[in-house]
Amino acid sequence: MTPLAAIIAGRIRATGPITLADYMEICLLHPRHGYYATRDPFGAKGDFTTAPEIHQMFGELCGLALAQAWMDQGRPAPFILAEPGPGRGTLMADMLRAIRKAPGMAEVARVVLIEASPYLRQVQRDRLGTVTHLDHVEEMPDKPLFLMANEFFDALPIRQYQRTGEGWCERMVGLSDKGLRLGLGPVVQLPREGQPGDVVEECPAAPAIVESIAHRIASHGGAAIFVDYGGWNGYGDTFQALRNHAPEDPLAHPGEADLTAHVDFAPLTAAAIRAGAVASRPIYQGDWLLSLGAAERAERLAASGDTGAMAALRRLTHPDEMGHLFKAMAIWPQGAPPVPGFDALRLHADHA
Repeated sequence: MTPLAAIIAGRIRATGPITLADYMEICLLHPRHGYYATRDPFGAKGDFTTAPEIHQMFGELCGLALAQAWMDQGRPAPFILAEPGPGRGTLMADMLRAIRKAPGMAEVARVVLIEASPYLRQVQRDRLGTVTHLDHVEEMPDKPLFLMANEFFDALPIRQYQRTGEGWCERMVGLSDKGLRLGLGPVVQLPREGQPGDVVEECPAAPAIVESIAHRIASHGGAAIFVDYGGWNGYGDTFQALRNHAPEDPLAHPGEADLTAHVDFAPLTAAAIRAGAVASRPIYQGDWLLSLGAAERAERLAASGDTGAMAALRRLTHPDEMGHLFKAMAIWPQGAPPVPGFDALRLHADHA
């Protein structure tokens, strides 16, 4: 039993089973034993590899998309260049290199990183130099906001509900003789259709975060791009753990494995529209990157001696790799040109 497993078991004995959301938050963010508080989880020596760690072209293309949106909106200055969940700072470093192609943009950007882990904050400072760290998106200044979030929402705590013959019951983490286990709580009212055995997931924090971002963009200008794996409407059990680049039981090693779930883009788009911004429909990551010129960029890099560029292109864009598993969506102000690669989604804000 890991140290954090013992802490969680003690809490359950004292107060009863906990929600999956509570379990995820403890496992990822416990100040002493939490996953993100104690390690660098990225890359070959970590537990997973994200798109920015695969190749520089991902971050460069993201930066160029935001740069075009900045120019399309009249080059507002100063502005906030933000990233929630910035990992090692690799994506932001690549974006900053790219936006220097837009004359004057880098000089008026204030880099803001939303990061809860003290360990990763130091990693980011070592890589990027002077940046502003915040704990929450809601703390960002009221200025034009250009934001990129890659694999941020998948790590936010979720709640799961399973349909039984009596109705929907929340899935809870409790105890058995062998340790932590999943079980069902009492019947709850959930406005969802379903058959016995169906599972539905909800992420309470995600729509509020998107609404805060979208409100700033609608009021002050800017754009946001979200890239994550997921789908639409949140049906199915996608709660998962990754340790040493291999899947495992999410309850097996609390605090020592990355915990994630697929992102439900439906409430995110509805939240953006509710806040007064324009939201795109989610599109495949591969299609979006190719529309920005990923193939041409990879060919130029390969011609200049980058032996990994073409393999990275396939991994980032091919349907059998990350190309279809990951989706991208964007938000921008009413009346502004779309963010490059995206089209507006016609969805009423009440369709949450």
